[in-house]
Amino acid sequence: MAAASAPLRARRSVLYMPGANERALEKAKTLDTDSLILDLEDAVAPDAKDQARERVCAAARSGEYGHREITIRINGIGTAWHADDVAAVVQAKPAAVVVPKVNNAAEVVALDVELREAGADDDLALWAMIETPEAILNVAQIAAASDRLTVLVMGTNDLVSELHVRHIPGRLPLITALSQAVLAARAAGKVILDGVYNDIKNVEGFAAECEQGSQLGFDGKTLIHPAQLDGANLAFAPTSAEIEHAQAVIDAFQLALAEGRGVVTVNGKMIENMHVTDAQRVLALAAASAR
Repeated sequence: MAAASAPLRARRSVLYMPGANERALEKAKTLDTDSLILDLEDAVAPDAKDQARERVCAAARSGEYGHREITIRINGIGTAWHADDVAAVVQAKPAAVVVPKVNNAAEVVALDVELREAGADDDLALWAMIETPEAILNVAQIAAASDRLTVLVMGTNDLVSELHVRHIPGRLPLITALSQAVLAARAAGKVILDGVYNDIKNVEGFAAECEQGSQLGFDGKTLIHPAQLDGANLAFAPTSAEIEHAQAVIDAFQLALAEGRGVVTVNGKMIENMHVTDAQRVLALAAASAR
């Protein structure tokens, strides 16, 4: 059964936290991040998987993370830890389970079945990581495969590796893949998150990539360090000018309707229904970001 629909929420900043690091999980309770991905995959060594699973599931059950959306990244399909991760995470009841290297729609359907058979509630969301060439070629089908799937997460490090390209400013080798994924997310009505930025100390480079991600249509960015939170929160929230314009559009449209006018302009530009819809989303996102 599909996950229940939810009102718009901000996912400007989505921070990975290593599941084996108890201090990191504790610190996450104080960070200004919209969402957390408590990681059982890349950030956890094989001999620490079981302990990390217990620690992360306890954290998800604790109710101590306030407004922060709690998700758990499990180990991928076919790994030795996948089934145990699914069973434990379903019982922990996070907001979502994040699955790496989802390559096709059949895997999404199988994951949905697996979660239901493990006892998952209808509102346990599935986030699919898009990080291989196969996934990019199938991304539209992946996004539409299940209503439980609510978020696509770009895994740009793996994608760079598998494409045999380099990390460069501007991400030219990835633009086609990034844009294709955004198109798929929008066609299916799903949220999409940009990949991580690796150079933690390069503040200017990070800001530029956040701005690029916002311009490409991403809803937010996945992060690897708390120092990146402020930049992501700023880049993926509406500016004061955008909020002011959105309110002006809505006010002008409502006034025109009340006066029976068929033509509406704001600052000399024609306003149509789609502009009102865009303005309403800006104000909703601003309100969600403020919360």
